[in-house]
Amino acid sequence: MTTSTLPAPAPGLRPEDAMKERMNIVIGGHVDHGKSTVVGRLLADTGSLPEGKLEAVKALCERTAKPFEYAFLLDALKDEQAQGITIDAARVFFNTAKRHYIIIDAPGHIEFLKNMITGASRAEAALLVIDAKEGVQENSRRHGYMMSMLGIKQLAILVNKMDLVQYSQAHFNGIVKEYSAFLAQIGVHPACFIPAAGREGDNIAARSAAMPWYHGPTVLEALDQFHTERPALDKPFRMPVQDVYKFTAQGDDRRIVSGTIETGVVRVGDEVVFYPSGKKSRVKTIEAFNRPPQVEAFAGQAAGFTLAEQIYVSRGEIATIAGQDKPEVTTRIRVSLFWLGKSPLVKKRDYMLKVGTARVPCRLEEVHRVIDASNLNASEAKDRIDRHDVAECTFKLNRAAAFDLADELAATSRFVIVDDYEIRGGGIVREALSDRQSDIREKVMLRNFKWEPSIIPPERRAEKYSQKASLILITGARDADRKTLAKDLESRLFEDGRVVYFAGMANVVYGVDADIARKAENRQEHLRRLGEVSNMMLDAGAILIVTAQELSQDDLEVVKTAVDPDRIELIWVGDHVTTDVSYDMILGDQEAASEGVDRIKRLLQDKGILFRPW
Repeated sequence: MTTSTLPAPAPGLRPEDAMKERMNIVIGGHVDHGKSTVVGRLLADTGSLPEGKLEAVKALCERTAKPFEYAFLLDALKDEQAQGITIDAARVFFNTAKRHYIIIDAPGHIEFLKNMITGASRAEAALLVIDAKEGVQENSRRHGYMMSMLGIKQLAILVNKMDLVQYSQAHFNGIVKEYSAFLAQIGVHPACFIPAAGREGDNIAARSAAMPWYHGPTVLEALDQFHTERPALDKPFRMPVQDVYKFTAQGDDRRIVSGTIETGVVRVGDEVVFYPSGKKSRVKTIEAFNRPPQVEAFAGQAAGFTLAEQIYVSRGEIATIAGQDKPEVTTRIRVSLFWLGKSPLVKKRDYMLKVGTARVPCRLEEVHRVIDASNLNASEAKDRIDRHDVAECTFKLNRAAAFDLADELAATSRFVIVDDYEIRGGGIVREALSDRQSDIREKVMLRNFKWEPSIIPPERRAEKYSQKASLILITGARDADRKTLAKDLESRLFEDGRVVYFAGMANVVYGVDADIARKAENRQEHLRRLGEVSNMMLDAGAILIVTAQELSQDDLEVVKTAVDPDRIELIWVGDHVTTDVSYDMILGDQEAASEGVDRIKRLLQDKGILFRPW
């Protein structure tokens, strides 16, 4: 993806080159196949190094009695000189007469394959390096598969170290035949195969006299033949919300919704809709740091805008424009996934899915098909996803997320899976699946779209009341004393000066729900209406305490459809949890009676719901 927020100019960049186009490319390949040498040679042969850098590195090698390697030129990867391998993705810059290039180095070690997910996802084209002597290896195939899965269609294959096979045309042709056959199985058709020797500079920037039988492009010529991806201005507007900045100094009451625009254009006066909430407002101003006022912002820009009507939106939502194609919103997604974790991806375990700027807990629901990316062998029967498998599977999300499908808007379809604070896998969303809450969600999004917001913004109420509006759900087994705990909590918070209200489930069932029978088939509608009542109370800035018997995870998800999930805290009362609900705190029967209120109050303080005094 190109971007208008450009990095620092490449070393040696001349002023007259400043307006040349830029292209992001990713370089991949098996370990020790010479990627770093190729990149170092590109830097040297295009004059993209700082003046005297090449000579300085050569002199250092002489002083330390080390043979000079072009790989040593990569300042961003200094650790390579000590360890002999590339251990992290890095960006380097070089220039040709046509454009500036940013190379994203995707390391070849299996240990570091995860960098391909984040590295390749930012690239418009790819250069994949294969050692002529070692031939096609597992990572050669894996990297090719991942680049295909991430939608990189422009690919050149560099058969490196041809000097080690005496520049043999027959040997080169054998690799071309083998790797072309593999790529054809996954629908990848590379632009060219280039025989080269990075150390010697053969066919890197200049044509090689050692291989007169080759008449194709050099590496530089192949890169210059790729097409730069233009900002996706003609696609629906998408801006994952990174943050909402609020100002209070000198009477400045702006709330700036900020993020990077992935596709489309937004202009002052546009009606914007945020998903998954469905809330809407109009763009009042386009904001930019240290830039003159502007009336529009477009794909590739890091941007911000203020809204004419103040609404509560948060990180993780996607800003869109009313009337354009909407993103998908659901809690169930079918994906293509590449798994990199040492432990397999299994069912009945919680993971974190990151799509756009949203972070959503999730679980593996079903494995449809598993493929070994190194040989394309498929298994339909597996119930888990092992390391280096590529799988088609379904995830169940803890709450609804907004995204697009890979075939429609690739940028907002990519995701990663986090386990134990590390990226363990990633892929693309193929399909949005229906869930139990889909009908309710449509009603809620319509409600949010039609909602008339108060002129008092949520943070003003929070500051006034010294609290964040929240729904405290207290549930538990049939015989658990939930109501006594709830009423004691309401009393304590009220005495502390909080705006708080207790409502038993019966308050809803025999009041707002008086028109529907109390039957099992109506439970979802009861919960939906509870969510709507709660939403109004929270919009008024209150802390609402509700008791309900044995809420399940499905029940909770119905409520979360109507109420922002970040505003819900669930307390289970009882010595044994009898449902599958995800709780924030559990209180045993005796504990609930003796110190339950104190523990809940500390929880609310720790989560910033109750503001502590200065």
